[in-house]
Amino acid sequence: MPSIIGGININSNSGTVNFGDTLSISPISTSKTVSGQGGGNTGNVINTLNGANLSNAVDPDLVDQSQAGNA
Repeated sequence: MPSIIGGININSNSGTVNFGDTLSISPISTSKTVSGQGGGNTGNVINTLNGANLSNAVDPDLVDQSQAGNA
């Protein structure tokens, strides 16, 4: 299904960028990152006002997202 897309700004990419029609997009890998508040902000102009924070990296479960069935 064709569509009209406005301006696109990609600052960084470490994977695949798809434009156009796709039947299925499935992740082939997953990862988990622990960062403080505001640590994962993206954009051209960022104004972050954070106080003291504590990031809890304890993860009691073994599997967060299964990759079973993804080709």
